[in-house]
Amino acid sequence: MNFSSKLLENAVDEVSQLPGIGKRTALRLVLYLLKQPKERTASLTTALTRLREEIKLCKKCHNISDVEVCEICANPNRDEKLLCVVEDIRDVMAIESTAQYRGLYHVLGGKISPIEGVGPQNLTIESLVNKVKEGTIKELIFALSPTMEGDTTNFYIYKQIEKLDVAVSTIARGIAVGDELEYADEVTLGRSILHRVPFESSLRI
Repeated sequence: MNFSSKLLENAVDEVSQLPGIGKRTALRLVLYLLKQPKERTASLTTALTRLREEIKLCKKCHNISDVEVCEICANPNRDEKLLCVVEDIRDVMAIESTAQYRGLYHVLGGKISPIEGVGPQNLTIESLVNKVKEGTIKELIFALSPTMEGDTTNFYIYKQIEKLDVAVSTIARGIAVGDELEYADEVTLGRSILHRVPFESSLRI
């Protein structure tokens, strides 16, 4: 792809680094921005800069937040006895969109994957186990994507807490094995939350 401007080429190169965006799509986006008023581009730049500089992780659940404690954790109407374990912010958003779950969350920040060099120490598993040890949580819900890595992570956490006084369940397998949670439709995901099963039972499936 030949560019008449080095500035244009650099912008296209940067945009094409985003997931799912190739050089042609990046070029269309950059040319679109060039046609917009300068205020529009400045607004986008400011939003992205503030996102990088001001975004926080909730000190309780590790969810992305604007403040120290996210809105979900700070909501007194949420059931603090229920804790749903998810991989990342996208899964929190997916479950919240079902309007079927009123407990709290714990965001791991990924899944155990030796191939990708991600071990338990790279996730927020230790703080999760400490939460369970405090005794407030009565049920822990595993809501990781039903992939090999997700199941491995579920099992690892389960072994860390199996002797503690907490019920452990997993979302029903209405979510197809191998699928990513964020791509599930809201009805299926909502039913999976409502019809969750004891984790021990899932081990025998």
